[in-house]
Amino acid sequence: MGKIYVLGLGPGDIDSLTLGVVKKINAGHRNYLRTEYHPTVKYLKDNNIHYESYDYVYEREGDFLDVYEHIADHLIEKAKEHGEINYLVPGNPLVAEKTVEILLQRDIPGIEIEILTGLSFIEPIIELIGRDPINGLKIVDGIGFSFNDIDINLDTIITQVYNRRVATDVKLVLSQVYGDEYEVYLIDRAGIKGEEKLFSIPIYELDRIDTIGFLTSIYIPKVDKIDKKIYSVADIIDTMEILRSDTGCPWDRQQTHKTIRECVIEEAYEVVDAIDREDVDGLIEELGDLFLQVIFHSQIAMENGEFNLYDITTELNKKLIYRHNHVFSNKKVESSDEVVYNWNKMKFKDRGISTYTDTLRDVPKLPSLMRSFKIQERASKIGFDWDNVYGALDKVKEEYYEMIESIDKIKGGGVEKTEEELGDLLFAVVNVSRFLKINPEVALNKTISKFIDRFEFMEKKSIQSGKKLKEMTLAEMDLLWDEAKAYKR
Repeated sequence: MGKIYVLGLGPGDIDSLTLGVVKKINAGHRNYLRTEYHPTVKYLKDNNIHYESYDYVYEREGDFLDVYEHIADHLIEKAKEHGEINYLVPGNPLVAEKTVEILLQRDIPGIEIEILTGLSFIEPIIELIGRDPINGLKIVDGIGFSFNDIDINLDTIITQVYNRRVATDVKLVLSQVYGDEYEVYLIDRAGIKGEEKLFSIPIYELDRIDTIGFLTSIYIPKVDKIDKKIYSVADIIDTMEILRSDTGCPWDRQQTHKTIRECVIEEAYEVVDAIDREDVDGLIEELGDLFLQVIFHSQIAMENGEFNLYDITTELNKKLIYRHNHVFSNKKVESSDEVVYNWNKMKFKDRGISTYTDTLRDVPKLPSLMRSFKIQERASKIGFDWDNVYGALDKVKEEYYEMIESIDKIKGGGVEKTEEELGDLLFAVVNVSRFLKINPEVALNKTISKFIDRFEFMEKKSIQSGKKLKEMTLAEMDLLWDEAKAYKR
């Protein structure tokens, strides 16, 4: 049997040590410190209390998680060897102490863990800043701080900013969202009387302060709701809820899933158009418009008691994990083609698709060129395909002549046969595009844009000549068209 007493040393001032912690320190147990770089350790030195620290592990291990795991392993080993031991950590053992979290998760038979709390670093920081956390406070570790840790609608404390390297890493992440000039607080030695330091600085100066050390934290005030310059997903949800309310927008209130369904297609096409034009600003705007459709539908659904945004994100993430079992499990894949095959195999299984025809019917009602492309792609998986692009081109020729023949046979305005042959011709052209690995939808949209550009050139030229396009003969317009083609080249 063994027991580990986890003792909180408080923020750094010796007067902040609790009586319970002091008694345990003096109880004669072996004392192990996560780090001796903490002002309270002076109490142990002044009272000739022996201890061992794990600072050597930080120097030996390259990864912080490896450090924490090693400390936990060593403490368990020593508890088994000596019976009862003390493990001393800065602040409160249950606040931003990864080693304590690991110990509590271990659940080792015969090893008991008892927490003797201490004052955390949070209270002294709050007192220094003078902000009430009642409206929301998030605490995150500076080690491994990432974009996903940011919440602009909450005050945030970033702890364990040990050195300038960590401060630089945090700065680079924060600046992506808040910008370089956003005012934050850098706090050092909070809770240690006479040594506390508070700097109110823009984000770009975070790694330029000389006093950064083991007791440094960063405090980020939430974005002001009145003078707001950046917004989060939560803000969009709030805005949409207002627009759909009784005091909101009459048009937004009237919409249903069906009335705005075409908007999803339109916005998706505008996203593709911005990508094709390599317009980054336009892409930002169009992705926002597409994302609005997700928010809009989730708000309508929530009002109807159908589902909410968390249902959407949950199903999406579950699907990503399940269908990427080569990443999240032990399944091995060798190429991106195998990844796609594996994805489709699981998708068909989930949807109860058992026949090849079912896989074709499973292609949604996309725009016809895209749908043709996907159906031909799936049919080719079982070998129903031309040997090469020339076979597909021969099919285009065959359908072209059948189209000519159907036109010649039209009598009395009947066009059903011609419509069928035109569909066959388009389908054959899509087959060629598939062999060439060219998306027909993208290719046709580029041609449309090219046509508009050339037409614009023609119109400008006609205006310069003093003659309107509609007054020109077809021969005159053809000359302008040829000039437009040459100009663009």
